Amino acid sequence: MCGILAVLGCSDDSQAKRVRVLELSRRLKHRGPDWSGLYQYGDCFLAHQRLAIIDPASGDQPLYNEDKSIVVTVNGEIYNHEELRKRLSNHKFRTGSDCDVIAHLYEEYGEDFIDMLDGIFSFVLLDTRDNSFIVARDAIGITPLYIGWGLDGSVWISSEMKGLNHDCEHFKYFPPGHLYSSKKGDFQRWYNPPWFLETVPSTPYDPLVLRKAFEDAVIKRLMTDVPFGVLLSGGLDSSLVAAVTARHLAGTKAAKQWGTQLHSFCVGLEGSPDLKAGKEVADYLGTVHHEFHFTVQDGIDAIEDVIHHIETYDVTTIRASTPMFLMSRKIKAMGVKMVISGEGSDEIFGGYLYFHKAPNKEEFHKETCRKIKALHQYDCLRANKSTSAWGLEARVPFLDKEFINIAMNIDPESKMIKHDLGRMEKWVLRKAFDDEENPYLPKHILYRQKEQFSDGVGYSWIDGLKAHAAEHVTDRMMLNAEHIYPHNTPTSKEAYYYRMIFERFFPQNSARLTVPGGASVACSTTTALEWDASWSKNPDPSGRAALGVHVSAYDPLPPVAPNVEKVSPKILNKKARMVEVM
Repeated sequence: MCGILAVLGCSDDSQAKRVRVLELSRRLKHRGPDWSGLYQYGDCFLAHQRLAIIDPASGDQPLYNEDKSIVVTVNGEIYNHEELRKRLSNHKFRTGSDCDVIAHLYEEYGEDFIDMLDGIFSFVLLDTRDNSFIVARDAIGITPLYIGWGLDGSVWISSEMKGLNHDCEHFKYFPPGHLYSSKKGDFQRWYNPPWFLETVPSTPYDPLVLRKAFEDAVIKRLMTDVPFGVLLSGGLDSSLVAAVTARHLAGTKAAKQWGTQLHSFCVGLEGSPDLKAGKEVADYLGTVHHEFHFTVQDGIDAIEDVIHHIETYDVTTIRASTPMFLMSRKIKAMGVKMVISGEGSDEIFGGYLYFHKAPNKEEFHKETCRKIKALHQYDCLRANKSTSAWGLEARVPFLDKEFINIAMNIDPESKMIKHDLGRMEKWVLRKAFDDEENPYLPKHILYRQKEQFSDGVGYSWIDGLKAHAAEHVTDRMMLNAEHIYPHNTPTSKEAYYYRMIFERFFPQNSARLTVPGGASVACSTTTALEWDASWSKNPDPSGRAALGVHVSAYDPLPPVAPNVEKVSPKILNKKARMVEVM
């Protein structure tokens, strides 16, 4: 992932302003360590920090049309760029970059081309012919983007909050699936799929159609000119990504450049569920597998850096981002610049354990819609910023536009968890890849219970975080929490601890408003808490908070560890074994 920064209409074309834009752009250098570019046209500045994945030799940005009247700075990957180039046969392209098509599409179709793009992207396009500009973000918000406004009338755009938070009077996240046009001065939604209105679909489930759609989504993400691999935790989603990648890698351009031997990566505490399952899947698929171990203290030591990079105080996001942040540094050190990951499946298929309590198919479907819409503030933010912190790109095939359309058009009755019919969470996905003749995965992996990433890396990770936070946040501090933090008031010492760190880096009110709030159990929305009255008494985003569902659920009254360095792992790992779904 690259980093983009734009300042538009700032009424200041001085050298001092240019220097300031360069300074702010360098705050995004971790996202794009391969090249820096800056374009100035009057009082408009477009800056770019490049991570070179496609055409590393000539794809530096900003990018232009033939006469350089249209200028683009973009973060993303356009998977159908070769097809689009054919439609633009009368145009001459300057580079082999997949993003080079954007300026030419605008020249040909005006502002109505966004939905032609198949990929992930956030970009700023400046038309110097009339000094207008447009800004757009991909359908789900896989690439991060923020917009701000200055007192001088300027509009600011940045891939990360740290690029604009000190220079804007107000800023917010740029809404996914939207376009901002300076000519109209407002946001327009360009992405309008049927599921967005939460209308309950009725298309019968066809496992082969679903399988083909996912395989296509993975294959298109093998577009790369640099070494890559897959993240493999051994859970269903990452294992399917690895299995499909391994099956289709041979014969691709990537295989010709880098060979057919797939590399896989996993992170966890010593003896964690993910490490064990990840190695088993890697052995089955024949990947070159790389295990990275970390300790609870390693993770705690990284928390401040993690919050600075991922720009949130959301508890579950920080819990899961920290191991991913540590792993990404190791992966990049090995010379790998792109990984394929399994985010998005749980939102689409109702994979979180609280979906066991969905009262009917209508509520089940509406909750999946709510979860997908919120992904840009949670798992997409985590996957992108945790990896981009070290100049590593993460691609997420489950969030492919066409795959989402097919998966979200399935009658949700088929997605419902029904134990009397032998259907566990994500049954439709598991069944689609349950091929007896040519198996993708071992059966017990294909039907492994859902583990949230922050749980799967090792149960003592979350327990250790809670213990550490308890050392830094007193009971008296919690009593005053609603006065210190009236917006999204922390309800636990762990949340309070993260909030203190976040506010040091991002003290503006606009910053705290970019983070979602509300009670949650096992990553549910606040609405879904109503499905089970007992959940309101146990609001924790960990999957183990799904009491009566998770096979390693929390004790009803878990012990509070006073010091993470002194607590026995046996105490930190103490859990009730609950094997029946209530």
